[in-house]
Amino acid sequence: SFLPVANNIETMSLLESDGGDEILNATGDALNSTDVPSAISPAGLETAFEFWSDGLLGLAFLVTTVIAAKRMAWSRRQGGAETTVVTAFYSLILMTSALRSFFFVIPNDVFMPSYVPVAYMAFDDEHPSWVGAFISEILLSLGSLCLFSIFILILVYWADILKKYFYPGARRSKPMVTFLTLVCFLVIVEILNAAFFLSGFYSSEGMILVNAVTLASVSVLCVFEITIFSHRFRTVLKTLGAINQVSTESQVKRIVWITVTGNLFFFTRAFLETVFAVMLFLYWHQYGTVERVFSHKLWDTYMILKHWSEVAILCLMLYILQSRFTTNAGAGAGGGGR
Repeated sequence: SFLPVANNIETMSLLESDGGDEILNATGDALNSTDVPSAISPAGLETAFEFWSDGLLGLAFLVTTVIAAKRMAWSRRQGGAETTVVTAFYSLILMTSALRSFFFVIPNDVFMPSYVPVAYMAFDDEHPSWVGAFISEILLSLGSLCLFSIFILILVYWADILKKYFYPGARRSKPMVTFLTLVCFLVIVEILNAAFFLSGFYSSEGMILVNAVTLASVSVLCVFEITIFSHRFRTVLKTLGAINQVSTESQVKRIVWITVTGNLFFFTRAFLETVFAVMLFLYWHQYGTVERVFSHKLWDTYMILKHWSEVAILCLMLYILQSRFTTNAGAGAGGGGR
């Protein structure tokens, strides 16, 4: 019985020595450790506000998905030259809404423990949540790609119709070929972004930065192109109306409507993504990480403005398509497209 007591006294003496604090700290850290990666603090976990905010966004996108699916099924049953184009628009709206609803309906902790983005490196054994962070960013990128493709398709058809009237003898490529070429370019950018992350060239923060720069650039281009093409399109419609002695006022109003709403959306998106990208770059360059940017307040503001504006523009596109904008514009311009 003396040996255990002696051992206890010796152990206590060791703990009270100069290295005892380190032993106690190490023991306490081991007892308090959890499965949450060391890069994640409790402050980064999802809040009740974020849970309900994501739930409402998921519901809004889900409703949009159902409406787009019904409209697409209806469009495919209709005849006419514009059916293919209208169906393509509904398909893009459907894919955008479905991807967004899928992202928001799934609980955040399925992807990763932290609600705000955290820097992960690919194939990091200590932080297996890098897989969820990667999948999450891919879902967001695909949704944005489908959303931007809607307006790219509009611009491609507008450009085709305008080329027909401003350059009658010029050779025109098929609009869908041009559209697929532009979309494939954006897909390649996203594939390279994913490849650089998987190869360890940069962390998940780098993926977010690249996507922000890409979306900001595309948004700015869309603002300029929509403004220029819509002005020329209105000129063509007014000229055709004067020649044929018919009113094109309703078509012109729809052109103005889609121009204003499209530019408002892309200007907002360009502003958000540009400010976000600049903040990411500055903090990443100065501190080597962007965790200071990804506070709950800033991240929540970014997500709410970004995705509720997407809900609004998708609903407006459904409204415009329902009002048979494509049919009227195609008939007025003689091209059967936007």
